[in-house]
Amino acid sequence: MRRFLRRGVRLELVAALCVALFIPALGAAAQSAATLTTETTILAETHDLHGRTLAAVTVTVLGEDGLPAAGAVSLRDGGVDFAGAALDAKGEAHLTVNLTAGSHALQAAYVGDASHLPSRSQVAHVEAQTNTIPNFTIAVAPTTLTLTPGQSGSATTTITPVNSANLTAPMFVTLSCSGLPDQAACAFTPENIEILPNATAGVTSTMVLTTQIGSQSDALLKRPVSTPVALAILFPGAFAFSGLAWSARRRAWLQRLSLLTLVALVTLLGTTACNPRYKYFNHGPTPNRQTPAGTYSVTVAAQSSNGVTAITNTTTLALTVTALSTTTTQ
Repeated sequence: MRRFLRRGVRLELVAALCVALFIPALGAAAQSAATLTTETTILAETHDLHGRTLAAVTVTVLGEDGLPAAGAVSLRDGGVDFAGAALDAKGEAHLTVNLTAGSHALQAAYVGDASHLPSRSQVAHVEAQTNTIPNFTIAVAPTTLTLTPGQSGSATTTITPVNSANLTAPMFVTLSCSGLPDQAACAFTPENIEILPNATAGVTSTMVLTTQIGSQSDALLKRPVSTPVALAILFPGAFAFSGLAWSARRRAWLQRLSLLTLVALVTLLGTTACNPRYKYFNHGPTPNRQTPAGTYSVTVAAQSSNGVTAITNTTTLALTVTALSTTTTQ
């Protein structure tokens, strides 16, 4: 009986020792697989330009390991998102925004990625000067957009009049975008916006961003070619034409027949290998290139001119293009 008790005590000790060794190892493995916390900081500097205040904002995002994070950030004013940008290799994003007169509370928000958790910065308080020059502000929502190649996404661009009471005629604003990745495009509906005198409400336009998926192998586009039949006609015809050309010196009717044969051969070549349709049916169209994966800062610009001076205000949108899985691309 005592032997069984001793063996039971020994087994319990061994089990307790295994648990004590296994739990820390499991915790270490879970910690290594967990996402990293991040720290987001914001630095805003303002300067006045032609009666308006511009804010140059620098956002930095670092992981708890001290390395730069990747992905996108959004810029908020009073808790409302109005611009977004992509982080560079240093974990920084640079934005230039136009501020209306008064006080502003700017805050940056990191959206996170597969390895990093989201985070927000402290609030940066800035002041914008008061002016009476007719102007407008531009904002885009959402400020971050994620698409896979072949998808399209939309965002709402809002143009808000500033000091429109001083307008003597309607102000027309044209929208455009830049900074798109290869094989991507944007379109606005409407592209031109009219601001009337004394208008205070914002005018919206829908921006559609389109990406492109790479075409499949052009082998599926090829059509079978009856090569043996073509050779059976072409080779005997070539030998016959050579014989006619050799005999044309002696007989006039053979010379005329050689000329007709030459015309027929040129016509045959024009309907086969020398014809663009032949190349299309046998080699297929040029395959479409795919929009590369990555995070991009798309600049949305609004420009207006009164014939003397031009007003250009911009904002940014962070576009993330995800990579297609292997099963999707096949």
